[in-house]
Amino acid sequence: MKTRKLELGNRNLVGARVTQARLRLGMKQIELLARLQTSGVDISIPALSLLEGQKRPVTDFELCALADVLHVSVDWLLGREK
Repeated sequence: MKTRKLELGNRNLVGARVTQARLRLGMKQIELLARLQTSGVDISIPALSLLEGQKRPVTDFELCALADVLHVSVDWLLGREK
């Protein structure tokens, strides 16, 4: 697994949780992107990388799709529940 080269940003609250949930499911970024695309959310690999690095804001559509695909709640992604 690659380690993050850059520090985390401050553009979203969910990036670290997205990474955590994705890895817990044993999913690569490309797999997450494919599942998001089947849910109607089309983002690029660099955009997902920036999202996970908290350097890109997340839209409400993306937030809901991420929660569904990663089998977690929106509240969990936002850090509102453990």
